[in-house]
Amino acid sequence: MAEYTKVPEAHSDIPQMPLTLDPADPLAPIGLRSRLNPKREEIYQGPLEKVYLFWLVGASCDGCTIAVTGATHPRLEDLMLGKVPGLPRVELIHTVVSVESGAEWTENLRMAAAGELDAPYLICWEGSIMDETFSGDGHWMGLGEDRETGRQITSLEWLDRMAPGAAAVLAIGTCATWGGIPAAANNPTNAMGVMDHLGKDFRSTLGLPVINIPGCSPIGDNIIETAAAALLFLNGLAPLPEFDELGRPAWLFTDTVHRHCPRAGYYEEGVFADEYGGKECLVELGCWGPVVQCNIADRGIIDGHGGCMNMGGICIGCTMPGFPDKFTPFYTVAPGSFVSLFSSRYTGQFIRRFRNLSRRDKNRSARWDSSDSPSGWARHRKQPLGAERAIHRLYSKVQHSKEGSSR
Repeated sequence: MAEYTKVPEAHSDIPQMPLTLDPADPLAPIGLRSRLNPKREEIYQGPLEKVYLFWLVGASCDGCTIAVTGATHPRLEDLMLGKVPGLPRVELIHTVVSVESGAEWTENLRMAAAGELDAPYLICWEGSIMDETFSGDGHWMGLGEDRETGRQITSLEWLDRMAPGAAAVLAIGTCATWGGIPAAANNPTNAMGVMDHLGKDFRSTLGLPVINIPGCSPIGDNIIETAAAALLFLNGLAPLPEFDELGRPAWLFTDTVHRHCPRAGYYEEGVFADEYGGKECLVELGCWGPVVQCNIADRGIIDGHGGCMNMGGICIGCTMPGFPDKFTPFYTVAPGSFVSLFSSRYTGQFIRRFRNLSRRDKNRSARWDSSDSPSGWARHRKQPLGAERAIHRLYSKVQHSKEGSSR
């Protein structure tokens, strides 16, 4: 196992505080305290009453943490309390959420790496992995010390130690999945995603490659839903959900933004916004929605609300492996959209005219076809005349041509 930092030449004269290892102490490691929690076997199904979830952080802005705490289907609190039927209780080890801190917190990591926990564990990694071999005499991300030698242990080293024994490893957010912004061209850290670091041959104890949940930040419900699906599989109550060739939950990341975007109909009709604030399609303002795989347009960002296109923002491709380098410069029309924009504008003008023609007909009752609309709001004669009336009559004959016939 690689050790990314060196033992310091001189140790501090300040004596180390003893570890709090009494399971009854609220500041003791959760790996010990959890063993005293009374089991509520009557509400659990399957072999597991609990699992441990380690939330480790690399080069991150903590946006993924904020996203997961805002999830609602189910809520993180419900998982931690064991209130979701069929799912084991989740004991969360997180640098912000955990009660214990310091050496007691890192003791949980040591216990996991040493196989001393009393239940399976999962790893959620947030942020890109910065290559510690590029850190010179220092380190990029420290996470506790070796109590015997005083050597700094990095986040990456903890991942290397713990990943082989994990039931599943989940990369949370675009930085963790593909490298993200810290891995942009010319960065000095050789940053990368978890999948790149662990390699294509990595398998968890359940035989799973790295599970990737991209987004900058991801939708909180995407994170919790995927974790819950993995826990149901872990508990023997559901089959392994479908993932695509990049380890993304297929039911969340197969469709493009454009397919579920509330503005997609404008694209089809060749109508585009020329400034922010318009209700039309945003492709001419630099939106990459037609090619980006993400479900934010139909799921929203928090509790079914918000989301980039829903709130008038363009899609900049933040869920994709090529982000950010292959999507810059942002807010400019993508060269590849020229053909689609031209064809959409050309065909859209005919589509709009025919749809307007049909809409005018369907906005009239059968009685009004031989008279004017009785609406006092009408400002002009609405009865179809000439060619329009002939088209409607022909359309009606075709529409009702098979009525009464056997099918």
